[in-house]
Amino acid sequence: MHFTWLASVSLLFGMVAYAAPAVNVPTPIDLRIEGAEKTIFEGIVVTRGHNVTTPSGGDHHCDGTNNNENPAPGPTCTSALADAAKLHHFAFDGTFQTEFDDFFITSIGGDTQTTTEFWGLLLNFQFTPVGGCQQEVQAADHVLWAFNAFNAVHFLKLTGPREAQVNEPVVLTVTDGSTGSPVAGADVNGETSDDDGKVSVTFGEIGLNSVKAEKSDSIRSNALNIVVTP
Repeated sequence: MHFTWLASVSLLFGMVAYAAPAVNVPTPIDLRIEGAEKTIFEGIVVTRGHNVTTPSGGDHHCDGTNNNENPAPGPTCTSALADAAKLHHFAFDGTFQTEFDDFFITSIGGDTQTTTEFWGLLLNFQFTPVGGCQQEVQAADHVLWAFNAFNAVHFLKLTGPREAQVNEPVVLTVTDGSTGSPVAGADVNGETSDDDGKVSVTFGEIGLNSVKAEKSDSIRSNALNIVVTP
């Protein structure tokens, strides 16, 4: 600590700054958006709480203080969605629910809710208890917007080694991200996971290969990027 004024004054300001750090700062979030037929977006988004505008809902603050959910503003699930949409050029829409002081997301990337299929929001593979403008997030949190989420049996998670040799099998694991339980019957690169969630995959080309787990009754998994070497 550098004392440029009286030591006591400098110490006081240092203590105040430590006790009440700024929370609404640019924060990297692991954002994934799974649409009806494809992944709309997957990657890191740097976001902070700010106003969000939708065609149906208008312009409103979206910084975690919505509906008095948090005492101080911060980055949120919906601010991450809005920033990703702006940077990567896909559309989204939502109505604004005054009683919750929050947006109800109705469409992302051209996939619009129906009378039985809605967009759901999960934070670290768990449904959020509040809306996306109320739900603050921290660095490296995994935010998932999923179409037809409320009818999904599993929220697939794919893990395994990041390297493999060409024409040599590598074993990957499919689990339900919400429960950690293995998932059988998921398709990964043309192969099917067994009762333990294990699936053996062989890559015939050298380079970077990206694979996902998919199952008709479930939300597709994260992408697993595997470097295949000779």
